[in-house]
Amino acid sequence: MSGSITGFFADLYGDKDRPVITIVEPNKADCIYRTAEANDGKLHFVTGDMDTIMAGLACGEPCTIGWNVLRDHADNFVSIPDYVAAKGMRILGNPLPGDTRIISGESGAATLGFVAEVMQNESLDYLRKQLELNEDSRILCISTEGDTDRVGYRRIVWDGKYPSF
Repeated sequence: MSGSITGFFADLYGDKDRPVITIVEPNKADCIYRTAEANDGKLHFVTGDMDTIMAGLACGEPCTIGWNVLRDHADNFVSIPDYVAAKGMRILGNPLPGDTRIISGESGAATLGFVAEVMQNESLDYLRKQLELNEDSRILCISTEGDTDRVGYRRIVWDGKYPSF
């Protein structure tokens, strides 16, 4: 999916005018991140127990076609811990006044959790600058799932499992 969306924006806007594209993955299944980091022309796999709450992103194996698009058009590749996705779930489920409440699962909330962590965590100032994020940035986060595990959703959003502080 990330490859198709990246390809769409690259085709629509061209590489010069397209938005900055950041790919977010769980740190326990970050095959795209590892492939980008190695930059050796090979796909890198994650094997073994990919114990992450972001089950929808726990593939461990990059899609060859998708990777080719991401390699050519994505700007950043990020590997995040579970608490970042949990933070995104809590923010989406408990928005500021006037914003719409969104019930999102762990994989879907990963991108917003990442943005929130980068904007709020002072130790990530370097990353905020690298991504050129500021109070005037317009950010599109895509969530493709609801609360696929209602009990797990409540444990995270209601009970504070995977705290971010």
